[in-house]
Amino acid sequence: MTRGSGRARLAIARVGVLSWLILPAACGTPRITLPSGAGTPFPDAIPGYADAVRECRGARTLTASLNLSGRAGSSKLSARVDAGFAEPGRLRLEGYPRINFGGKPFFILVATGRDATLVLTRDNRVLGGAAPAAIIEALTGIALEPDEMRALMTGCAIDNDEATDGRSFGQGWTSVQTGKTTVFLRPIENRPRVAALRRGSLVVEYADFTGGQPATVHLHTTASANVAAADLTIRISQREVNVPLENAVFSVEVPKDAVPLTLEELRRAGPLGGGEAEAAAGTEEESTERIFFSVRPPVLRSFVVIGDRSLRLLRSHA
Repeated sequence: MTRGSGRARLAIARVGVLSWLILPAACGTPRITLPSGAGTPFPDAIPGYADAVRECRGARTLTASLNLSGRAGSSKLSARVDAGFAEPGRLRLEGYPRINFGGKPFFILVATGRDATLVLTRDNRVLGGAAPAAIIEALTGIALEPDEMRALMTGCAIDNDEATDGRSFGQGWTSVQTGKTTVFLRPIENRPRVAALRRGSLVVEYADFTGGQPATVHLHTTASANVAAADLTIRISQREVNVPLENAVFSVEVPKDAVPLTLEELRRAGPLGGGEAEAAAGTEEESTERIFFSVRPPVLRSFVVIGDRSLRLLRSHA
């Protein structure tokens, strides 16, 4: 894999009330069926888990191209984005317009610790000082911290708690408990690997392993109080682990005249807004000022962020 070869496209579209209809969905990977029932006690699952996460736990930094497709709430999502992660809690996402293969990005999302900033450069809007997981949830319907996203992209579990309660389910399936997460393991490439995990309403499945790392990650949630039903697939390419990333990668210059965007506005415009986004936006004149997507005739409203360019900051920013 050549350093500096990452490509990115992110697209968000609003049609009718709200749907994200941009890139054609990729061919589906068969979903796995997780074991059911309580299983039987199996203490050997605990050292098996330690073996399964030994390599991915060593991923201190990560860059990758992510192809996202699926549905969150009433919204259809399809996107491609360059991503960069570093411990602890640092993230950078960038998107570029498809019709212009150079120039400045359409959006930048950076996070360091508990503070994140989303800049919509061409709309001159900025959301600052929000929790990273809250912004990610507003965009995708699933709340994930930067370190959790980094773990998912390497095939790890999403927490570092000590493994307990080893269980066996037959046919090679075992599980352990790490905090509030049940981690399912099975033999892949002649070694135990993290195949899936369940935490609350969130279920994550890993597929298409190569060299011990999954090329596909499925995430889905069931609808509950304050949680939108979501079914997302992330296909990972051009993954580079432990590439040096400068601190400047995880910062962004905000234009002095940028118009503030609130988290609530972002939530109304994203999948969590659902059918209420139209009413919340008010009149067309009001929505132009309050919501960051462009306003078109009522039957077709769209905010589009599409890109295709190497993310030079993730490889070479000094």
